[in-house]
Amino acid sequence: MKRQFLSLSLALLGLTAGFLRAQPKAAPKPAPAVPVAAAVARAEAQYAAYLRHYPDSTQHPRSTEDDGRILLTNSRNWTSGFFAGNLWYLSRLSGQPQWPRRAAAWTETLEAEKNVTTTHDLGFILNNSYGQGYAVTKNPKYREVLLQAAATLAKRFNPTVGAIRSWDHHPELWSYPVIVDNLLNLELLFAASKLSGDTTYAHIAKTHAATDLKYRFRKDYSTYHVLNFDPAKGKLLTSVTHQGYADNSCWARGQAWAIYGYTMVYRETKNPKFLQAAMHAADYFIEHTASIADHIPYWDFNAPDIPKAPRDASAAAAAASGMLELSKYAPKTKPYYGAATAILASLSSPQYLAAAGTNNFFLLKHSTGNKPSNSEVDAPLVYADYYYLEALWRYQNYAQLTLN
Repeated sequence: MKRQFLSLSLALLGLTAGFLRAQPKAAPKPAPAVPVAAAVARAEAQYAAYLRHYPDSTQHPRSTEDDGRILLTNSRNWTSGFFAGNLWYLSRLSGQPQWPRRAAAWTETLEAEKNVTTTHDLGFILNNSYGQGYAVTKNPKYREVLLQAAATLAKRFNPTVGAIRSWDHHPELWSYPVIVDNLLNLELLFAASKLSGDTTYAHIAKTHAATDLKYRFRKDYSTYHVLNFDPAKGKLLTSVTHQGYADNSCWARGQAWAIYGYTMVYRETKNPKFLQAAMHAADYFIEHTASIADHIPYWDFNAPDIPKAPRDASAAAAAASGMLELSKYAPKTKPYYGAATAILASLSSPQYLAAAGTNNFFLLKHSTGNKPSNSEVDAPLVYADYYYLEALWRYQNYAQLTLN
C-alpha cells in the first residue's frame, strides 16, 4: 500500500513538473513608448524663449545659481559647447529651418578654444558644437576647427602614462589625473583621424582608452572617478572618487560616462574588450537603478541618505544615450534598450521635463553637478539636456546602423 501511494505521489509530481515546464514563459515587459514629438515641441518652446531673453551668443547657459538666476559662462568653461549642440540636435529632431542658423551662431563663438592647451575638455566644447554642426552642414570651416582642436588636445598626451592628462589644478592632490569623463573627449580624436586620414589621433585615443580600462573598474564593475598616475614612470598612484560620496563609492554620472565612453570607443575600434567594459558598466547601472521606481539614479549609488538623496537626471540622460547605442552592439538578450527607454520615458514625464517658461528655459530638472562642493545640486544642467536630446534622436532613429 505504501509502495502504491509512493508511486502515485511520484507520478503526480512528474505531471506537475511537466505542466510547469509546459507553461509558456512570461513575455518580456515591452519597452515604454517615449513621447518624442511632445518632448521636441517642449524643447522648441524652451529654447525659443531662451533666445529671446538671452540673445548674446558669447554667453552660454550652464545651470541655475543658488538664488534662482541663470548661470551663464564664457567659451572657456567646459560646458560651453553643449548649448550649441542642443540646438543642432533640435534642428535634426524638429526639421525646422530656423534652428541650424541659431545653432551656428552659438557654435561659431567657440572657435578660439581650438588652440587652448590647458584643458582636456576640447571634445565637450568643440566636438559637441562644431562636430554636431559638421554632421548637419558639412561646412569645411567646421572641419578645420575640429582638426586644430584635435591637434591641440593631442599635446596633453603623455606616452609614458599612456593617457591624456585631465585637470591641471590641485597639483597637491594629483600628479597626473585621468578622469572617467575624459573618455568622451576621445571622440574628437577619432573624428579627426577620419577627417584627415592621420591615424595618430586614433592611436592616442585607443591608447588612452586601453590605459583607462586597466584601472577604471573595481571588482564589482563600479567606477573610480579619478586615476592618479606618476607622469615620469607611468605608475598608478591612487584611485579616488572626487565628485562622489567617498573614494570607495560609485558616482552615478561617472558610471554613465563609462557606459557612454567605452561604447563609443568600441564603435571606433571594434575591440571587444571595450564592448565588454561598456556592458559591465551598464549592468551595474541597471542593477542599481532597478529598485528605483522611475530608474533615475541618486547622485551617488552609495549615498548614505538614500532615498532622500538628490537625483541626477544628467547621469540618467548620458546613460540612456549610451545604452541605446550599446544595445546595437550587445547580444539581443541584454536589457540595454529597454533600460534606456524606461529612463527616457521618466525624463520625458512632468517630474523631470520642465514646463514651458520655467526652469530658466532648461529642459530637465533634478540634476546634480558636484554634491561634495554643494554646487548645482537639484538643478538644471545644460549637459543633461544635451544627452537627453541626443538620446531622443537615437531613439527616434534607432533603425539606422550608424547612430552618430
